[in-house]
Amino acid sequence: MGQGGEPRRPQPRDEELGAAVARAQEGDENAFAVAYRIVQPGLLGYVRGLVGEDAEDVASDAWLEIARDLGRFRGDGAGFRGWTATIARHRALDHLRRQRVRPRAAQLEQDALELPGRHSTHDQALESLSTERALRLVRALPRDQAEAVLLRVVVGLDGPAAARVLGKRPGAVRTAAYRGLRRLARQLGAAGAADDRAGGVTDGGPPTPGGPG
Repeated sequence: MGQGGEPRRPQPRDEELGAAVARAQEGDENAFAVAYRIVQPGLLGYVRGLVGEDAEDVASDAWLEIARDLGRFRGDGAGFRGWTATIARHRALDHLRRQRVRPRAAQLEQDALELPGRHSTHDQALESLSTERALRLVRALPRDQAEAVLLRVVVGLDGPAAARVLGKRPGAVRTAAYRGLRRLARQLGAAGAADDRAGGVTDGGPPTPGGPG
């Protein structure tokens, strides 16, 4: 569990990432390639959650800036994830401004706030976030929730690091991520129930408990 009780995925390669970044700063191109391979999947998922199908181009622009300014970075592997996410976010917002795309003002439904906070539903949402369908669901969240979920789950940042990327207080980011995950869990649960109904007992199925044998 992450800070504030939020589920978060561990980042077991942060030590390897930190070592690769340190070598890359000394001019080791192979080490930079290692750092890229570790960070890129989560970074691309984050950018895709912001700009959709233009994510590859925006992420490429971000990596050009990352490579250019690598010597200025100070920190460990986890810090590098946050630093690269900040750069990618700036490039994504620049792209949205150029395209004159404005975030849709989606209001949080009251019933989403009243859902029971079961960890199992959070886990279900987390396990599904690697899919394109789930990223589309994330993009439909209110902007603050979408970014918090993407940074916490897809990029793998902890609460304070995500807050630094967004320029917000850690408590506000934790709350946004929690609400976003609950809403995702609700949507995923509704989809699962629909699938169950579609494939449920119809023709000649077994009797329901307590029914006629």
